[in-house]
Amino acid sequence: MLFSNITILDENLDVQENMYVKVEEKKITYIGKEKPEGESGREYDGKGKLLMSGFFNGHAHSTMTLLRGYAENMNLQDWLFTKVFPYEDHLSSERVYAGTALSLAESLSFGIVSTSDMYFFCDDMVAAYVDSHSKGNICRSVSIMDDVPLLDTAPGKESKEWFERFNGCAEGKILFDMSIHSEYTNCDRTVIELAALTEELGAGMQVHVSETKKEVDECKERHGKTPVKYLADFGVFDSRAIAAHCVWLEEEDYKILKDKNVFVAANPVSNLKLASGVCNIPRMLEEGINLSIGTDGVSSNNNLDMFEEMKVFATAPKMYYNMPAAITAKETLRAATIGGALAQGREDTGLMKEGYRADLMVLDLNGPHMHPIHSLVDNLVYSASGRDVLMTMVDGEVLYENGEYKTIDIEKAIYDCEKANADIIAEL
Repeated sequence: MLFSNITILDENLDVQENMYVKVEEKKITYIGKEKPEGESGREYDGKGKLLMSGFFNGHAHSTMTLLRGYAENMNLQDWLFTKVFPYEDHLSSERVYAGTALSLAESLSFGIVSTSDMYFFCDDMVAAYVDSHSKGNICRSVSIMDDVPLLDTAPGKESKEWFERFNGCAEGKILFDMSIHSEYTNCDRTVIELAALTEELGAGMQVHVSETKKEVDECKERHGKTPVKYLADFGVFDSRAIAAHCVWLEEEDYKILKDKNVFVAANPVSNLKLASGVCNIPRMLEEGINLSIGTDGVSSNNNLDMFEEMKVFATAPKMYYNMPAAITAKETLRAATIGGALAQGREDTGLMKEGYRADLMVLDLNGPHMHPIHSLVDNLVYSASGRDVLMTMVDGEVLYENGEYKTIDIEKAIYDCEKANADIIAEL
């Protein structure tokens, strides 16, 4: 495919106009002002449009699309233990596939090309990803409070088995990570053994960290240290790690996250909605901590619009920490694209760069909310909407274009989710 006369965000996230971009066999093979010679296949007219890297969702629970709007106006602990966990007890393979498929359709419509996805029934999640041709770092969330060998438990066995079965499948679109759900849902033995297994396998790690003040206070009561320190001491951050949330950090925590090269996945909309707090992005930028942006689950968001997420990521900390100039639009875009790609261990994507994977999206720049354009980069963060996405491409394959899903039967996905939800509500 050849994109012609199109505006792009180049590898430095600078705006370049009237460009030609050629995509061949999964990769970007040409970016330039002159039309390349040779056969290019389909030619896409880029007038009034922007081509940029797709989004890499730093933290999500795709199946929780089933819980959209189910548990509202609650704090995290009550939300989890009185509403979410009882609902999840009624999940099945078919229901998990349905929720994941609908989430992937929503993701593609908003320009998300890959997601760091923490849940269970991961074989069914992988099936939904493979069927949709999306990318994902999927992990089996582990919560074990009994002091027993990790590999004697179902979550431990599944984590190892699914890594060996799925990691690198679908031509590398699927990566399988390990996951400690959190400090407060596991015993010491589980954390130690899963950290060791992760390092042994060469896998990545995903974990919820310091999401609420209550979590941090209770961890300090149990262990005399913060969740960040606790997880670091047990080796959790010795592998490539995504630490989701990191709202309530203490002084030493910033140094640990930096020194361990941890990728923080900020989830600003979810954290605000659950009144958990505001992640100190300005301090993390100052410390040079790796940043990505996550939507969290639709159950606490309530959508996967990464443009909304970027706007809140960039604005909430400015107000909360009284630092209006602390976060730039370019830093925000970097977290949503290349930051998320690197967090997933995907080093050949996330940028508009020759030789990189063609994980891209096309945006309509003609809407009234996008004009005038004093700074297109700022407009993308503060003015744009997921509804501006015209096309989403993964490994050079168009998966979504102008409202049409190329790999997902959207009517079936919606029907299956509605039925699954209705059946669960009837069973509760």
